[in-house]
Amino acid sequence: MDVSKIVEEIGRVLDEKDEVREKALKITREVVRLSGDTIKALHRKDFKLAEERLEKAETLVGQLRELLEYHKDIYSSGYVQTAHQEFVEALLFYHYLKGVEFPLPREIGIPEADYALGLGDLIGELRRHVLLAMLEGNLEEAEKTYIDMEHIYEELMRLDYPKGLVNLRQKQDSARKLVERTLEDLTRAKLTKELEDKIKEVLQDES
Repeated sequence: MDVSKIVEEIGRVLDEKDEVREKALKITREVVRLSGDTIKALHRKDFKLAEERLEKAETLVGQLRELLEYHKDIYSSGYVQTAHQEFVEALLFYHYLKGVEFPLPREIGIPEADYALGLGDLIGELRRHVLLAMLEGNLEEAEKTYIDMEHIYEELMRLDYPKGLVNLRQKQDSARKLVERTLEDLTRAKLTKELEDKIKEVLQDES
């Protein structure tokens, strides 16, 4: 049995797929890096830099989608999913700080499962935002952000699907712990602030 033609055809297809895969890997690494840079800049309130990095990441996400249009197996791979969720996390955090409505998955061309994972990661960035606000003495901002964290977590818990559709359980468990810890931190901060205010009031009355 001569299978040489079959092997040649398989080799040709796999050579092409391997080339596409290497290009996709390069793009996904850059998307992850740019998304991380965006989040760091946002926490520093450097919106200009954040917007520059986010725009570049968005362009690469579009290029990735076009590159893998006929390679759905690669498009649904773990490293592509990771790049998508990192981008979504950065994009949503930017929208949150700007006070702008979150886009729908189809509006940014991201698969729904990947979007959900990015939404789960957003809770971690909101916790960090709460802690930074507390350090700055802005308890009002910290409390507002906590309420939004809790709301996102509650909505995320509505997505109860098998692991084969979206591996969200770990994100949900992590989000629950972050929300609980943030409430504890915020409660302590508020009690400390109330005590400090009471002490100041007493000292003023005695002076």
